[in-house]
Amino acid sequence: MEFFESFEDDFARVGRWIAGYLQHPEAYPVLSANAPGAVRAALPAEAPEGPEPFDRVMDDFERVILPGITHWNHPRFFAYFATSAAPAAIAAEALAATLDVKAMLWRTSPAATELEEVVMNWLGRLMGLSDAWTGIIYDTASIGGFTALAAARERLDPSIRERGMSGSADLRVYISEHTHSHIEKAAIALGIGQRNVVRIACDRRGRIRPEELDAQIRRDLAEGKRPMAVAATVGTTSTTAIDPVAEIGEVARRHDVWLHVDAAYAGVAAICPEFRWILAGVEAADSLVVNPHKWLFVPMDCSALYVRDEALLRRTFELVPEFLTTTDGGARNYMDYGLQLGRRFRSLKLWFVMRAFGAQGLRERLRAHVALAAEFARWVRDEPEWEVVAEHPLALVVFRHVPPGLDAAQVDDHNGRLMDAANAGGEIFLSHTKLDGAFVLRLAIGNLRTSSADVATAWRVLREAAGAVGR
Repeated sequence: MEFFESFEDDFARVGRWIAGYLQHPEAYPVLSANAPGAVRAALPAEAPEGPEPFDRVMDDFERVILPGITHWNHPRFFAYFATSAAPAAIAAEALAATLDVKAMLWRTSPAATELEEVVMNWLGRLMGLSDAWTGIIYDTASIGGFTALAAARERLDPSIRERGMSGSADLRVYISEHTHSHIEKAAIALGIGQRNVVRIACDRRGRIRPEELDAQIRRDLAEGKRPMAVAATVGTTSTTAIDPVAEIGEVARRHDVWLHVDAAYAGVAAICPEFRWILAGVEAADSLVVNPHKWLFVPMDCSALYVRDEALLRRTFELVPEFLTTTDGGARNYMDYGLQLGRRFRSLKLWFVMRAFGAQGLRERLRAHVALAAEFARWVRDEPEWEVVAEHPLALVVFRHVPPGLDAAQVDDHNGRLMDAANAGGEIFLSHTKLDGAFVLRLAIGNLRTSSADVATAWRVLREAAGAVGR
């Protein structure tokens, strides 16, 4: 019991550190300035032979680990999709770690299973989904997408489960150039093969063209291939473009192809009635993924997959060894809905967040982020030599600096150097993408603490960097 004698004092130190950090995350440079290998070099090559005092471990956490942290909880973290962890969710994570639940069978913790059912229903209804959907929590949208494609393969050819892919005609998965790479990875892992992942042309707004999808499916059918699934995106990573889900759904139904909707980032915006249009047509889909850990203030990891055919998904993965058989009739065993056997108690932190904010509080914060993005976009448009290069329906703005007299390659190089210079000071952190081959900058807003002053700081740093890097 010696490990527990000082726990209260040890946890109190951790609690004080967390509270101080959450009150002032801006005290740290948002982007770590560490050189590669710095953390490794600061730590011994071998594990300690005997126990070390907790205070010494915490001292090393502050001395060695913190300088190597890029602070996602920083209000001026604008890269990728900006996220943040609500204090209530952090408390829930501590409780979940204390309970150390393995949420695989209902009986291994009934509350873990039933709370997951409840919060998935809460979230689904807030987004406007019908009760026909069943929600399951996974770690990330990558695993949710893999799981959805596995179910699509099971529906197309149940015999593959037993005999494998050997001898099967080519199965086809349809994406666009803007589809997240995890769909292609899932096709590789499922034995479908990269060559059978087909990219469908997009319109000028970065959205899949349904007529091109229909034409490609018809060509594949004529060649003896087997169309299996199409992935539509609501909020692409590069620009938050929103594929026409309703029209894609019509094509998918016409050819009996599974429709998966990746709304990992943008989907939760549908809890606001004025943004519910982004999920228009989703009732034609077979699966939908949204990530509360992206824009609902739940710490990593917590991704929600919704499916319309629960029995099919269970059939895809169900494999119960004798030592896990039970007689708990009517209970859901979440181990049957994916690759994982042991599952974390992820629903607890989502439950805490939904109760701590309430639906209205969550809506207010999402609306505030969208408004800040619109404000930043206005500043960019109003400034000579700067341009917004894509629509910004939500809280991501894609833009670049275009000094006169430079060719396309020089503009790309200029913006790359501009971004590096802006990030180097530690005040802000933003990322980039490429659109039609052009290097462009992304500023994403999603942190609970981000204010108009933080966005103004980013704009100041960007303009200073543009002048500093020259032309």
